[in-house]
Amino acid sequence: MKRWLLIAATLLAVAFLTLTVVNASWLAPVPVGNPKLIAHRGLYQLYDHEGVGRDTCTADRIEQPQHDYLENTTRSIRRAARLGASMVEVDIAPTKDGEIAVFHDWTVDCRTNGSGDVRELTMEQLKALDAGHGYTADGGKTYPFRGQAVGAIPALAEAIEAIERKKLIYNFKSGDAGEADLLVAKLRKAGRDPATSGDGFYGAPEPVARIRELVPEAWAFATAEARACSKDYVLTGWTGLLPDSCKGGTMIIPLNYQWAFWGWPNRLIARMEEHGGQVIVMGPYADNAATGLTLPEQLGEIPDSFNGWIWVEDGWNVIPARFPRLDDRQDPQLRAAQDTLERRRADQD
Repeated sequence: MKRWLLIAATLLAVAFLTLTVVNASWLAPVPVGNPKLIAHRGLYQLYDHEGVGRDTCTADRIEQPQHDYLENTTRSIRRAARLGASMVEVDIAPTKDGEIAVFHDWTVDCRTNGSGDVRELTMEQLKALDAGHGYTADGGKTYPFRGQAVGAIPALAEAIEAIERKKLIYNFKSGDAGEADLLVAKLRKAGRDPATSGDGFYGAPEPVARIRELVPEAWAFATAEARACSKDYVLTGWTGLLPDSCKGGTMIIPLNYQWAFWGWPNRLIARMEEHGGQVIVMGPYADNAATGLTLPEQLGEIPDSFNGWIWVEDGWNVIPARFPRLDDRQDPQLRAAQDTLERRRADQD
């Protein structure tokens, strides 16, 4: 009996050691560097996510506008970078004439005054469209951006010029590996070497795998891979070992599930850095999805020692909260922003 008690006590001691000391964040070195913000779509009009699917039009369900920036446009990209974003996320699509357009949707029907698949239109045809035509916050009673964004769909070279000295992360919307070849060729033609620019790539597995062949030094991840890394780490990270799915990969940590990630933040960061991985903190996980940060105060929920990436949905409000010295918004814009934040907080209560 005493022998079994001794064995049980030993096992409990080992378990306690593993779950505490081995995963103790405070015993790990403090990470070097500061967090870096990724502005999703640059600055854009946020929308109601309820019931949204892959092909749902989101331009006709936007919040009451607090600014006049539209997603994936050069104005939006440039302003997000100047407010302090280290990286701006853009969506890309090849055009009929072999160019690359920066545009989110598979078709132009939702946001513009045109119709048809982006991939079946030329860059010239896309430039002729009004990129703000379809946006409405009141069910179609008013269209606040109609007529104001003719020619605003940028070609890739324009987005590169707009980002200036900051970084872009390109989202592959399709599973066509050939889009990676086209993108790398266009980047090099524009004088932007993806091996040295610090740009990133993500999306479907096929083009991401091709990017890794073309530019093995670049940060690239398939969305499903990042989810697998996060899930595997939550399940097995207590052992002190990093899952194979996370080695050299990307881990996504939702704001409201930070507690589930073993050794968060310092120990986890040390493990990921040791194996060449990246960590992205997202906004709260809900309804089987996580978007970026939408409220300035959410920055305060992230540990001070975190030095990875923070995915930002509302760059207009969250980025200036991180870099107030760069905040050049005017008083009317600040008042509109405050009204938006108050409505958003009330909706979340």
